[in-house]
Amino acid sequence: MSRGRVLMVEFESEVLRGNPAGDPHVRRIPIYLPPSYDRDTERRYPVLHVLTGFTGRGRMLLNDSTFSPSLDDRLDALIANGRCSETIVVMPDCWTRFGGSQYLDSAATGNYATHLVSELVPWVDANLRTLPSRRHRGVVGKSSGGFGALTLGMKHADVFGAVASHSGDAYFEYCYRPDLPLACTVLQRAGGVKAFLDAFDAKPQKGKDDFTAYNIVGMAAAYSPDPAGELGIALPFDLATGEFREDVWQRWLAFDPVALAGSHAAALRSLELLFLDCGTRDEFHLHHGTRMLSRRLSALGVKHEHIEYDDGHMNVSYRYDLSLPKLAAALAAPSV
Repeated sequence: MSRGRVLMVEFESEVLRGNPAGDPHVRRIPIYLPPSYDRDTERRYPVLHVLTGFTGRGRMLLNDSTFSPSLDDRLDALIANGRCSETIVVMPDCWTRFGGSQYLDSAATGNYATHLVSELVPWVDANLRTLPSRRHRGVVGKSSGGFGALTLGMKHADVFGAVASHSGDAYFEYCYRPDLPLACTVLQRAGGVKAFLDAFDAKPQKGKDDFTAYNIVGMAAAYSPDPAGELGIALPFDLATGEFREDVWQRWLAFDPVALAGSHAAALRSLELLFLDCGTRDEFHLHHGTRMLSRRLSALGVKHEHIEYDDGHMNVSYRYDLSLPKLAAALAAPSV
């Protein structure tokens, strides 16, 4: 079987330099070059950006597992058996000390959407043999990466022409709000956000409740930055009493894809492909949010595919076997 190769780029970001979270501005970004890239030196290729979930970064997609192939091995197999056309695949690193960026610009974490759209995309086009247009550029992700793909497709349809979301965060009332009381309790016991993060970083083994709180802190950093708050974020509850803060929660809801679809319908209609799927046993109830989003899209006249399957939220990278060929086909089609 002919194999592609992975180029590991040390990317120095000016956008992320001096970011408020103090995270590195130099990121290691894997880029998959398909099997024919080195021998067919005149050929140009579509580009697909693959976004990891919360706590992940691009290199995670290359993890070798007996039961779940790394992304490069998965692509090699799909291409070899004729299911997927050849595509350059970029694996960004948008991790932050809060666990992730949700691929958004935030005063608490840094400008990660700008980093992707204004730095990484142009760099790839300038340094690799791409088809440099939105018609041949797509984005896909799972969980927070699915949310990122949806958001980038809505807000930057001039950059990305095809989108796929696997179990993407949607309908925040179900996927986040039930965890707020527990997160509040964990943060109270820790003595605040900074004390919690310091203790979390130091723990060799993180517990389930730790990750629940970490997720809520990470979402607050993305959705409700506040220079007056601890570490520059506002929580959707009063940390002293636990009282729900409706004003902060409304800031979160402004990012919910179910709510955003209406104001970005034209952008979504312009996509060559919009693909959504989610397991019907998703532990974060995202199958409900995906159903709501699909119904909203249909009402708006947005053509899309929505598939459900019998599984949960974890260990579903096999779903890329479905989305990658669809995206590659959409992106490889001739420009009109």
